[in-house]
Amino acid sequence: MMDPQGGIQGIGMTSRRTRDRLVQRLRDQGIRSEAVLDQIRNVPRHLFVDEALASRAYEDTALPIGLGQTISQPYVVARMTEALLDGFQGETVLEIGTGCGYQTAVLAPLVKKIYTVERIPELLRKTRQRLRDLDIYNVQFRPGDGWEGWRKYGPYDGIIVAAAAAEIPEKLLQQLAPGGRLVIPIGPPGRQDLTMVTKMNDHCEQVSLEPVSFVPLVKGK
Repeated sequence: MMDPQGGIQGIGMTSRRTRDRLVQRLRDQGIRSEAVLDQIRNVPRHLFVDEALASRAYEDTALPIGLGQTISQPYVVARMTEALLDGFQGETVLEIGTGCGYQTAVLAPLVKKIYTVERIPELLRKTRQRLRDLDIYNVQFRPGDGWEGWRKYGPYDGIIVAAAAAEIPEKLLQQLAPGGRLVIPIGPPGRQDLTMVTKMNDHCEQVSLEPVSFVPLVKGK
């Protein structure tokens, strides 16, 4: 375990007061789930970014994490998590685009099991260790193509995708359980719609939540 003062809680720009300001901002923007807001407050976001950017970790903004990737804006993480879990009755979630693991860490205490897929092995190795350091153990990792999902452990009660696709990947819909939800950004670079798909017995219902901007969901390993 890390030193609560030096590592997890932090000081100065990573302090509890700074986190509380971020949570209040998200509440003002419409996030209602107290469980999600508590996770935004409690997850040490400064540990998920480069040390040089730690002072900006609790700003409501996306930040670079290297390898052409970013850590998502806290509001977007909260919005996607809230949308996925509103009325959630299941246990398992498939996450596409592990990245630095921030979304994973926010979601982990709120579900029984997360299966997460990341196409960049170096990023996945670092993230696996980071989550282990934070005592998060209900996550199973796989390097691979997010468009393919992870059929072995499906169907999933929820699927959350942290990268944008031009269209909803058919294989992800196939791996979604009846009644399950898929939350994914859909659209061209720079102007996507955060989309929620609910799988019914004989059809899917699709709702556009709000505009977002994500890195693309790249096909292949």
